[in-house]
Amino acid sequence: MANQNAKGLKRLINACFFSAAGFKATWQHEEAFRQEVILFVVTTPLALWLGETAIEMVLLIGSVVLVLLVELLNSAVEAVVDRVGFEHHELSGRAKDIGSAAVMLSLIWAAVTWGLILL
Repeated sequence: MANQNAKGLKRLINACFFSAAGFKATWQHEEAFRQEVILFVVTTPLALWLGETAIEMVLLIGSVVLVLLVELLNSAVEAVVDRVGFEHHELSGRAKDIGSAAVMLSLIWAAVTWGLILL
């Protein structure tokens, strides 16, 4: 649990440790996140090589970063839903489906961005 009394630099240091723990947990428990990190590692050098301008490079890399961001949020939603209970509930399923749809939309956005810039 976060120290609610931490201020200034101590709060920022704590936030960095919490964020690192979040990356570690997502890496350990979410195969999709691991696959998307590999996608990022592969596409970042390609973006730097294939992008003709700084804007193109940022758009290419940023579109894949967007996928990672949405996957992190989706994983957080799934963890909270699973924490509440594993029994089937319509709202739990809906929450997970909506998170999945958000990830899919971010992947489509990345594919369209890459397609438009490279073609």
